[in-house]
Formats: sequence, structure tokens, C-alpha cells
Amino acid sequence: MNEAKVEIVRDKKGVRDFVTFPFALYRDDPNWVPPFIEERVDFLDRHKNPFFEHARCELFMARREGKIVGTIAAVVDDFHNQLYNERLAAFGFFECIDDAQVAACLLQAAERWAIQQGMTVVRGPLSLSTNQECGLLIEGFDTPPMIMMTHNPRYYARLIEANGYAKAMDLFAYIGDLDDRLKNAPPKFFRVAHKAIERQKIRIRKADARRFAQELELFRQVYQRAWNENWGFVPLTNKEINYLAANFKQWLDPHLILIAENEKGEPIGVSIAMPDLHQALKWSGGGNLFPFGALKFLWYSRRINQARLFAMGVVEEYRGIGIDAVFYVETARAALARGYKRMEGSWVLESNTMMNRISERVGGERYKTYRIYEKALSALQ
Repeated sequence: MNEAKVEIVRDKKGVRDFVTFPFALYRDDPNWVPPFIEERVDFLDRHKNPFFEHARCELFMARREGKIVGTIAAVVDDFHNQLYNERLAAFGFFECIDDAQVAACLLQAAERWAIQQGMTVVRGPLSLSTNQECGLLIEGFDTPPMIMMTHNPRYYARLIEANGYAKAMDLFAYIGDLDDRLKNAPPKFFRVAHKAIERQKIRIRKADARRFAQELELFRQVYQRAWNENWGFVPLTNKEINYLAANFKQWLDPHLILIAENEKGEPIGVSIAMPDLHQALKWSGGGNLFPFGALKFLWYSRRINQARLFAMGVVEEYRGIGIDAVFYVETARAALARGYKRMEGSWVLESNTMMNRISERVGGERYKTYRIYEKALSALQ
């Protein structure tokens, strides 16, 4: 069999081929969630996605005898490297048939590009950063991923590790039936948390959809302070926050967004859960938005019955008094009242001992593990 050849992807047709390759690769995988093609193309568009205002990216595609057999993106985020004083590149959008030669060609292409950019380390999968989809699924292949979480074949870990990549960090996802979580939640634990919050005159309220712009600003303030010590954290720019908000605004449920404020009315914590849009995507089949894709998605979105708690943070000086525990319980109560049956909490860094402990204490079951890999680069590659 002929060896696969890797080509750079820059034209519109190439990008569309890059984005649609997974539809063939995952054809027989019942747990893969097909995206909307137009959304993925726009996400990779350097003129539309504000991430590229501080990042560089090259797309690669592998072909064998004219047939697409794999894809990969190589990324350098200048914000990350300035923040951590590193020379780090990332790889993402790694999709590949079960073939060692194809995987090696793709990863080597990304590595060579990274070296040309002056980088000394490569980390991934990050598509395109820790603020978007990241991590390789290594445990929990039996259910579809929730919104903004990933899915991949089991053999990906073998292909990546065979090319010299080692674990950098694991990310955990927790799941639980909302009714069971509320019934089994330790009452004393939450009574203590509520009393501690009341003593400090902290108010926890749901978001006000009528004040969307103002609430978004509160999130930005807390986000920059509460997440800044997390491994791999890179602050979103205002344009990136606005870009994400514009994409998800119509799907956000204000009942699932909680804001904690101190006695001065200053934001000190936020918790954001959102409907699992992957359910509607999977039922509708994804693919092209038009003419019928969007209509099918809207139809099936009415049946969404699970949510993902994807952002929860408390500024440092208010940690350890139970705000996060109250966030969990109040979100679960609101979600159950809105008709949701299950909720995922993700992702949680394996090194975040407190959040992992709370996730388990409120009844969460760790059901998926994602791994981010890392490899030192040699100038001889």
C-alpha cells in the first residue's frame, strides 16, 4: 500500500474537506455527534474567529491514493506563550484512520511547522485552545459527548503515544441524574455552606436575560480573576467572549446561570450551565445548516433533557466557604424544575482537588476522562 502524503490546507474547498472528513470516519460510531459544517468552517476562518488575532494556525490533511485519511491543525497561541513565558505549540482537529504511518505523517507535519515557528514543545489535542474543545477521550466511550466536549476512537491514544507523546494533564467529566443528586446530597454540608454565605452577606442570584450585556461583563470580571491559576488558563479577549456569547446567546437558559455578589454588589463568582445542544445535533444529523439542517435542529432542541455545567469559578478571597457547593445544588434544582433529567459537570482538572471532591460529594459520577498530551521538540526533526 502506498504511503500517505500530507498537504497544507488553505483554500475553501480544502477547509470544507478538512471539516467533513469526520463524517466518513465516524460513520459507524453511534456516539459521535456530527457538527454543522458551516459552523466548523467559520470557526477555522481567520477573519471571523477572533482567536486568530493572537494566534497562528496551519491545517494539514493526509491523503493516500487520493483519498483523505487524516487531518490535523497546528497552532501557536501568542497570548499563552507571553503569559507563561513558553514556546508552546498545540495540535488539534486530529482525526485519523487506524494507521500508524498516517498518524506519524500528520503529527510530524504539525511538529515541523511548530519548529519553524520557533516552538520547543507541542501539546494537544487542543482545538484550538483550552477555551474550546480540548483533550483526547481515554475513558467513557459508551455515551455521546455533551456540548463542547470531544469524542474519538479508542485507538487514537495508541497512535499519539507511539509518536513520543506523554500525559501532561487529565480532565474529568462527572455525570448524575438530577433527582438522585438532590435526594442524596448531604443536607448538613449544604446547611453549613448556606449559613457561611449568609454570614458574609453574599447573594446568589440567577442571571437577568434583559441585561445580557451587563451580565456578560460581570462574567468577564470574575472569569479573569477566578480562573487565572488554573493549569493552561489563557484569558479570553473581549472579542472572544463576545464571539462565544453571540453563538450561544439564544440557547442560554438564565435559570441555569448563577452569579454570586458580595455585600457591595461586586461579582465574586459565576456558574454557567447550558442545555446539551449535542442532543439536538445528534438527532438532527448535523451536516449542512441549510436548507433543512437548522429547521431539524430547532425541532429536536425542544427535546433536550440534559445540561452541562461547564463554567464555575469563585475569586480567591471567597473560596472555601461553600459558594461552589451552593452553585451545584441551586443549579441542579433549577435544571430539574426546567425539565432536565441529567447534568454533566466538566471539565475538571485532575489537579483541582477541591472541585473533584465537591463533584463527588454532590453525587457526581466520574464517567469520562480526557487526556492532554505533551512532547518536547527537537530542532533535528
